[in-house]
Amino acid sequence: MKKILVWDVPTRLGHWLLVGSFAVAWLTSESETWQDVHVAAGTLMFAVVVFRLFWGIIGSRYACFDSFSFSPAAALRYLRDLALRRPAHYAGHNPAGSYAIYALLGFALLAGFSGWLVYNEFGGEWVEELHEGVASAMLAIVALHLGGVVVGGLAHGENLALSMLTGRKLGASGEAIANARWGWAIVLGAWACTAVWFSRYL
Repeated sequence: MKKILVWDVPTRLGHWLLVGSFAVAWLTSESETWQDVHVAAGTLMFAVVVFRLFWGIIGSRYACFDSFSFSPAAALRYLRDLALRRPAHYAGHNPAGSYAIYALLGFALLAGFSGWLVYNEFGGEWVEELHEGVASAMLAIVALHLGGVVVGGLAHGENLALSMLTGRKLGASGEAIANARWGWAIVLGAWACTAVWFSRYL
């Protein structure tokens, strides 16, 4: 195997926008002073996930959901093999990591919607508790995801975090995607900027 292009630019940009927006939203969640920043970060996170759902349908090979639609049994087998230090190599997402991605996307949507309800004082205390609970669940999933990135990277002898910056992973020549899709990255950037601007009117 050699280094091949696996992750297109919209996937990479969306990943790091999601990381940054969640981190900012978490750090500003308890501050009245930084409430506007918290709302902007939450809106950005929600918007990025909406784009990711769209990109999961029309994106490049490994960005599409059908490339990492694994059964629970496949995820369990991968975790077993990972514990035995003999995991199969996947150019895209592995079976266990795919479930973390689905969970993060789902919880991010719920966090954004419940946050909007809280901000506009709909639903009462239970909605606020739901919002906080979802955010805490996301943090736990992020921790598991990071652990999986470290362990999986060591098992396969590659830096998985770096691959989400460069777009390149180990793989066969025939597994590479054709291009980085820069045009759609610009669309995502414009969409993200629009979301941050729109957050002031929520």
